[in-house]
Amino acid sequence: MNLIDFSSSPISLLPALIALSLAIISRHVVASLGIGILLGAFLLTHYSVSESTYYLASTVSSVFVEDGSINSWNMSIVGFIVLLGMMTALLALSGGTRAFANWAQQKVKSKRGSKILAAALGVFIFIDDYFNSLAVGSISRPVTDRFYVSRAKLAYILDSTAAPICVVSPVSSWGAYIMTIVSGILISHGVVEYSALGAYLRIIPMNFYAVFALLMVFAVAWFSLDIGQMRKHEILASQAQDSDDANEHLVQENDLDIEESENGKISYLVSPILLLIAATFSAMLYTGSQALAEQGTAFSVFAALENTNVGMSLIFGSGVGVLFALAITLKQGLPLSTVLRAVWLGAKSMKGAIVILLFAWTIGKVISDMQTGTYLSTLAQGNVSPQWLPVILFLLSGLMAFSTGTSWGTFGIMLPIAGDMAASIDISLILPMLSAVLAGSVFGDHCSPISDTTILSSTGARCNHIVHVATQLPYALAVAFISSIGFIVLGVSGSLWLSLVVTSAVFVAICVLFSILSRSRVVTATS
Repeated sequence: MNLIDFSSSPISLLPALIALSLAIISRHVVASLGIGILLGAFLLTHYSVSESTYYLASTVSSVFVEDGSINSWNMSIVGFIVLLGMMTALLALSGGTRAFANWAQQKVKSKRGSKILAAALGVFIFIDDYFNSLAVGSISRPVTDRFYVSRAKLAYILDSTAAPICVVSPVSSWGAYIMTIVSGILISHGVVEYSALGAYLRIIPMNFYAVFALLMVFAVAWFSLDIGQMRKHEILASQAQDSDDANEHLVQENDLDIEESENGKISYLVSPILLLIAATFSAMLYTGSQALAEQGTAFSVFAALENTNVGMSLIFGSGVGVLFALAITLKQGLPLSTVLRAVWLGAKSMKGAIVILLFAWTIGKVISDMQTGTYLSTLAQGNVSPQWLPVILFLLSGLMAFSTGTSWGTFGIMLPIAGDMAASIDISLILPMLSAVLAGSVFGDHCSPISDTTILSSTGARCNHIVHVATQLPYALAVAFISSIGFIVLGVSGSLWLSLVVTSAVFVAICVLFSILSRSRVVTATS
């Protein structure tokens, strides 16, 4: 099938913009994504009904089957989500979730403490962003519910720790993927001063968005910097209710309608989670070592992570966690019918997230065929002063990731472009420009309603998806503003330390402003 080439036309932006706008305005994500998919299909096939129907059928099927075989990446993520849903239900049934919540309520003495706990867990679990959002959500939700923290606030904490910590962690699926791309860029441009790992470590402090997004999470948690729609949801939560247009409910309500055992222990929750983490990381090292052996390459942890099969590792780890949680529930002598019902309810609870993900993947393929990323990347090339390139690449990568819903896809397109531009203009700018792409990609992905990380964060928190997007946006934009200042200073001065000092000062000023706005809204609400 011959598709129309939109690589040099702003029309390539249309399906993404329509889908994103409708999702935000109507708050019906699936329907909005469906309209974007249909529009893209008609545009690509020049409004031919028969060809667009064939295109839609092949595009949807590619989500499940690719090159004549199962799409292992997509299906492994779906399997991981289902298994984690089952595990969450079993942990609740065993009484582990209740025991941990009771323990945390004794040890964590305040609402602030429950938010800090969620943020700290988000930083601690840095292996993979999908795993981070769902696992930390299942652990933290009972605790934050007990202290009447809104689901919107928890979703923000999950989303703002998942990708930002993974993108600055060498020992993660993100770090391995990024180092693979950076290695190729360094080799192609003859940069021998540092290895891919060395370059990655140098880039970390330049990734202003990731650094300050993490700092903002802890500032918001500690100082209760509730602005915009977040304030509304925090007030509702403090009144023992959380606003969710699809299903208004008390925040302490048992989402899965599972009767939790009163004989649960903290170990019933902690042990399966720790085993899941250990099994996932071990599987990542094993699959990576197998790939290295096939290549005839010596084993190392970083090399293994660069070549690991993340999807299969997540399936293995979550499978081990489910089996262990199942053993715990059966050991308590619970009726088999009760256990099987909990497993079914856990899997069923993930239906909404899976449907949104399937639609997001489909529109991602449509956007790829529209060559939205290619068109946006051309905007970065032209007669621009080198000192402005870092901030331009940051903003452009953010726009691309927001429109396409994928930071990894943006990495793949924009990192090589940033390397080529640095090589042709000033090779000393290669690390600042690469860091700008990484930061912008996380920013755009962080804000996008069609990002799988954003979807899984709202799923992990059991929060309405568009509510999560709307409440998170002001914080993401504030950090993006701080980051833009940092990249301007870095581009003009070439000094990382000066950039960090300036961005830190701006960060403090923003936090003070948010504090003033939060207090003024309290006064207004109570007056």
